Amino acid sequence: MIALSLPAQAQNYPWCAQYSGGRGGAMNCGFTTFEQCLETVRGIGGFCLRNDWYQPPPGPHPHRRPQY
Repeated sequence: MIALSLPAQAQNYPWCAQYSGGRGGAMNCGFTTFEQCLETVRGIGGFCLRNDWYQPPPGPHPHRRPQY
């Protein structure tokens, strides 16, 4: 039997969850929206923060108007 393996790739999403824990907890940077992150940490503890390492995919990006 031959097993094929693909190289691991870093998650490139704009939001991270920092889970609470007695010794700092874990971090998961696999969220596309802030709301998705919040739903994940709700009930288990933790908080959401922007992923400083996030790189948007190449190509044109729609201009977002600031919401006031």
